[in-house]
Amino acid sequence: MKTSVIIPVRTITPYVKETVSFLKSQSEKDFEIIIITDQKESLRGTKVYFSGNPTPAFKRNLGARKAKGSILAFLDDDSYPDKNWLRNALKVFGENEKFVGVCGPTLTPLQDSVYQKASGWVWASRLGSGGAGVYRNKIMPRREVDDFPSVNLLVRKAAFEKVGGFDINHWPGEDTKLCLDLTKTGGKIIYDPKILVFHHRRAVFGPHLKQISRYAVRRGYFARVFPQTSFRLGYLIPSLFAYGLLVGLVLVLFFPILEPFYFTLIAVYITMLVLSGLDSAIVGKNLLFLILVPLAIIATHLTYGFLFPFGYFKKGLRTIPRRVDSQKRVYVGG
Repeated sequence: MKTSVIIPVRTITPYVKETVSFLKSQSEKDFEIIIITDQKESLRGTKVYFSGNPTPAFKRNLGARKAKGSILAFLDDDSYPDKNWLRNALKVFGENEKFVGVCGPTLTPLQDSVYQKASGWVWASRLGSGGAGVYRNKIMPRREVDDFPSVNLLVRKAAFEKVGGFDINHWPGEDTKLCLDLTKTGGKIIYDPKILVFHHRRAVFGPHLKQISRYAVRRGYFARVFPQTSFRLGYLIPSLFAYGLLVGLVLVLFFPILEPFYFTLIAVYITMLVLSGLDSAIVGKNLLFLILVPLAIIATHLTYGFLFPFGYFKKGLRTIPRRVDSQKRVYVGG
C-alpha cells in the first residue's frame, strides 16, 4: 500500500525540515510527502502545494486530493515519526479491512526545553490529561479508540473520501469530527503503541495555556453538538473542579459545617499534584518539574474548566475559512 504523508503548514520552518528528515529515514520506502503551505515555497524530496491561508482542515483535504497513496498519513508541522512508523501502521491496516484508521502515542522529544517538557508531563499524566486520554501522550496497550488528534493519525483514503474528509468549519477539533464520521460508518480506529510520533510541546505557561483555552471552548461546543464522543465525564471534571472551588468557598462561608469536607477535597487534590510533580521529577530527572508540573496542571485545570461551559452554551462556533487564492495556484517543489 502506497502512503501519502500530509503536513499542513503556514511556512516551512526548521521543525518542518526536521519532520521531513525523519520521514526520509523511514524503514518503509513506498510513500510520498505532501506539504501544504500558505505561500510558494519548496523543500527537496517533497511535493509542496500552496493554498493561500485557509483552515488546517482545508489544507489537509487539499493534500488528500493530491495524494496518490491509498493511505493518508497526517502529521503536524511540529512532530516527527519513529523510523518504523509507517511500516508498523501498514501492518495494522493489513490485519482487517474494517480498520479505517490507525494512530499511536505522541511523546515529548528529549531535545525540548524544560518548559516544553513540563507541558508534555501535563499531557502524559493521569491527573493532567483527564478526558484527553493518557494513551495519546504515553505508550499504552493497544486498543480501539473513537477520537484521536491528527498529529499522528493515518486513514484509508477510500474511507476518508466516503465521509467527505475533514470539516473545514472546525479548528481545532476537525480531527474529532473526522473520527466520529469514520466510526459512524462502522469502521474502527486502532491505537497501537508501535505507531510512534514525537511531538514538540507548547511551553508552559503562556503558549501551553493558549492552546488549552482553544481546546476547552471547542470541546465544550462539541459536547453539545457531538455528544457521542465529547460529552464525557473526563471532559466535564475540570469544570466541576474549577466552579466547585468557587461554589464550595461560598457554601463554606454560609455553612461552616461543610468546611472539613471542602478542605479535605482540596488536600487530596494537592496531594495528587505533589505526587504528579514527584513522578515527573524522578522519571524526567529534573527537580524543576517538582514546581513546574503541579503549577502547570493547576493552571490547565482552571483554564480548561472555566472556559469549557462557554463553548457548550455558545450558539455557534464555526471557524470561517480564510481566503483561498482564487487562481488556485499550485506549486510542486523538488
